[in-house]
Amino acid sequence: MLRAALAAFVALAVHSAGAVGAQVCESPIDEASYREPTDRYPHGILGDDLEWGTLRLSCGARTLDVVLPEEMVFEDVAPRLVDLDADGAPEVVVVESHRDQGARLAVWGLAKKEPVRLAATPFIGTRFRWLAPVGVADLNGDGTVELAYVDRPHLAKILRVWRYSDGKLTDVTSAAGFSNHKIGERDIAGGIRHCSGGPEMLLASADWKRLLAVRLDGQTLLSRDIGRHEGRASFAAALECR
Repeated sequence: MLRAALAAFVALAVHSAGAVGAQVCESPIDEASYREPTDRYPHGILGDDLEWGTLRLSCGARTLDVVLPEEMVFEDVAPRLVDLDADGAPEVVVVESHRDQGARLAVWGLAKKEPVRLAATPFIGTRFRWLAPVGVADLNGDGTVELAYVDRPHLAKILRVWRYSDGKLTDVTSAAGFSNHKIGERDIAGGIRHCSGGPEMLLASADWKRLLAVRLDGQTLLSRDIGRHEGRASFAAALECR
C-alpha cells in the first residue's frame, strides 16, 4: 500500500510539473540532475544535512521535474544515465531515501514519453540507513545488465548485485566485507573497470586497508586483493588498469 501511494504521489507531481509544458519527452533522456536541496531528511552521510527533492530530466529541448513526496529524498551524489535494456535510450539510476525506511536503488525512465519509476530495490528498512552505488555493467557476460551497490557501507558493508531485465530488478547475489564510502565523504570510491578478462568491481575491504577487485562468475562473487588502499589515487590507478 505504501509503495502504491508513493507511486501515485510521484505520478501526480510529475503531471503537475508537466502542466506548465514539460511533461512529455519526444526524444530520449539525455541529461539528469538533482534540484531543490532540502533538509527534511537530516542524515548528513554525504557531508551535510541537505539532500534533494527533485530529479530534473532533460530530453532535447524539454525538461521534466520529478518531485518526490515530503517523506522521501534523493540521497545521492549524482544521477547515472545508463541504457539498461539496450534499446538505445538511457534510463536513470538514483538513490532514494524514505523518512522511516532508509535507502533503496531506483531506476527511472520514460513510458509513453512520460517519466516513471520503472523499478526499485526494497528499502533497507530503517531510517538513516544508506547504500552507495558501485556501478552498472553486464558483470557476468550473460547479455543482461547488473546493478551493484554496497548496502550500508559504514555498517553492514554488504555488496549486493541486482539484474535488470524485462523492466524488473532481480536479486542475484551478495557478500559481506566491502565498502566504498566513509561518513562525510562527498563522493563514492571505486566503480567498475573494464580491463582484460571482463568487468571488475573495485571496492575497499571492510577495514579500508586493501583494494579489492570483485568479479561476478555466474551468481558467485569472486574477490581478489590488488594492493594497499592509499586514498582515491589508488582507486584511480586501479580503474585505469594500472
